Amino acid sequence: MPETFILRLDQIQPSQLYINRGKLGAVQASVYPDALPVKELNGRIVFTDGHTRAFAAHLAGRREIEVYWEDEELDWEAYQICVDWCLAEGIHNIADLAGRVIDPQQYEVLWLERCRHMQESLHAVR
Repeated sequence: MPETFILRLDQIQPSQLYINRGKLGAVQASVYPDALPVKELNGRIVFTDGHTRAFAAHLAGRREIEVYWEDEELDWEAYQICVDWCLAEGIHNIADLAGRVIDPQQYEVLWLERCRHMQESLHAVR
């Protein structure tokens, strides 16, 4: 596991617009989450995964979370698009997702389908 460090939750930019209510319930019933991956992307520290775990930590009153630098090569262009969507919707930290906890079926349509369409568009132009 890479070296971990502590960041304030309000310093990390989400890269997704919604939280899956079903997954959140499962996360809240489990033990405290492992360190979460982050990446510096165009001057912002961004969650690359673990939004539900970070949101559960926020709901539990935590102000900080253990993180590590993402070292996998991911599709950073796609992540930037997701971050741009978040910024356009006023989502600047994990607390901003409070009104965006939705049922699994809505999550599939509103988030996962949107991401699939974006990936297809990126693939078509590459």
